[in-house]
Amino acid sequence: MIVKSDITAKEYKPYYELYLNRVSATTELFEALEQQAELIEFFNSIPLEKHEFRYASEKWTPKQILQHLIDTERIFVNRALRFARADFTELPGYDENHYAEQCYSNLRSIKDLLEEFKAVRTSSICLYKSFSDGVFINIGQASGGPFSVRSIPFILCGHQKHHIRIIKERYL
Repeated sequence: MIVKSDITAKEYKPYYELYLNRVSATTELFEALEQQAELIEFFNSIPLEKHEFRYASEKWTPKQILQHLIDTERIFVNRALRFARADFTELPGYDENHYAEQCYSNLRSIKDLLEEFKAVRTSSICLYKSFSDGVFINIGQASGGPFSVRSIPFILCGHQKHHIRIIKERYL
């Protein structure tokens, strides 16, 4: 069983400490991936008039934040797939602000975005369940730094917690 406390600093870029610190040291890898109910309940609780709200002109709306979480999960889990399959080609980062400008999430409903999130998360869980034990410690390079296969679920879990906190503090 892999728990968050198993992850060492050589398995991720220092930037991601921000997200990893939001996850309990005793959280198990699949527990981290299955922590989606909090996000779904939270986004369902946001008042309709706040779905496209920006607290500053250059900031994203809650819908864009949700799409950002979906996009990030797709990108990070693709990294995990490649590293698990021993493809250690260095992978580029992505410009999250450019993605947010091009996603058109404000034209979609929260319900539709949450359905997409659930589908992506279900796919992520299925992929991680398919991995043999030995590949979880594989480390590849992406966005100029290391990522282990096993660090990614904890980063994703902390990332969603981070954005929920930001929305609570600045949007609601």
